[in-house]
Amino acid sequence: MSTSTPLAKRILWGLVIGVVAAVVTLGIGQWHPPTLALMQKISGAVFDPFGQIFLRMLFFVVIPLVFSSLASGVAQLGRLDRLGPLAGRTFLLFFLNMGIAVAIGLVMMNTVQPGHHLDEQARAQLMQEYGSSAQKTIDTRAAQPSMSFGTLVEMFMPRNLVGAVAGPSRNALGDVLPLILFAILVGAAATQLREKERKRVQVALDTITDLMTRIVGFALELAPYAVPAMIYSVIVKVGVDVLLALSVFVIGCTVALALHLFGTMSLWLRFLAKRSPLVYFRQIRALLITAFSTSSSNACLPASLAVAQEELKLNPSTAGFVLPLGATMNMSGTALFEGCVVLFVAQAFGVELSLTHQAILMLLSVLSAVAVAGIPGGSLPMIAGLLATFGIPPEGIGIIIGVDRVLDMMRTTVNVGSDIVTATVVDNQLRDRFATTAP
Repeated sequence: MSTSTPLAKRILWGLVIGVVAAVVTLGIGQWHPPTLALMQKISGAVFDPFGQIFLRMLFFVVIPLVFSSLASGVAQLGRLDRLGPLAGRTFLLFFLNMGIAVAIGLVMMNTVQPGHHLDEQARAQLMQEYGSSAQKTIDTRAAQPSMSFGTLVEMFMPRNLVGAVAGPSRNALGDVLPLILFAILVGAAATQLREKERKRVQVALDTITDLMTRIVGFALELAPYAVPAMIYSVIVKVGVDVLLALSVFVIGCTVALALHLFGTMSLWLRFLAKRSPLVYFRQIRALLITAFSTSSSNACLPASLAVAQEELKLNPSTAGFVLPLGATMNMSGTALFEGCVVLFVAQAFGVELSLTHQAILMLLSVLSAVAVAGIPGGSLPMIAGLLATFGIPPEGIGIIIGVDRVLDMMRTTVNVGSDIVTATVVDNQLRDRFATTAP
């Protein structure tokens, strides 16, 4: 049993306690409204600020974590041209995998629309609590210039990088966008340095990433207490509608994750790897269980390498390249989840994201998923950054914190399963290539 399991159980118990206490409070409020009014005041004065301590710790690390993780991920590639067909196929499949996953998630959220299960009164209460930035987005969305090449340049490459990232943005899609591009450019520039200098830069970036990850760990230690406080406060103020919306969100996410792992990956196995999906998933069953129980792609890496060589008989050099890189970069379950959360919270606050905005969301979900640390809860700061990017209150992430641990286990399973399927596809294609080119 991993060290993350007790924390996950404590968070889930906290969620249950918060929900039960809130429902009981609402029940009492039906025949004694002053009690409900008192608990709403206590929630605003005590529970909300306590929840904010947890959320603000996550917000603190957004900018340095996005920059250091993404820049390090690019820098560690070294000279990509020296890696030849192995690297080319691997990275193509990584980004194709994550892009398909996000598309499935967005289609699912647009279909079931969990945020729309809130009635107007509940949505108005959410807006009153958290929604000043969301209301500004709604009010100014009509006045925004239409998407054009010039608009995209301004969004990704403002004249003042520090001002765009740290200060208020005139564009609702500002903030994190230029930071992501700058991190990619820094990482790309690092690959042009001499090997010794490149490694020195990468060590510095990895150190920053590790420090920010540890702060996320501090925040997660507060989660078993912050989650019941936040969910209690939301329910007693908004009502039980938020539970219905949250349930639909969890079901939609679960179905989307399952569709990607057992649908998309089965097609890849059948047509790209020439393997039977049923036999294959039986062979990697223990690995998927390990991923589900640990919620950590990094913790599963030794098991992935063992399964690849012992059960799947993959080429050791292929598995040794694809799987460690996949544990860092190939986060299809995380990318899918990030897109789903942003769209769900946007719906809950009444912020409509057009197809163009959702296309940008798809790209940003893939890029930010690459930067996510392969540990439990590693995606939370990235999601907060994405919410802010689209003018949605980052505090809205508090709605899904309680169920994040269960969904974290599911999306880690998808991440690890996608990694090993990608390794299998690359191994099969390279063997075919070498077989056809052999004299």
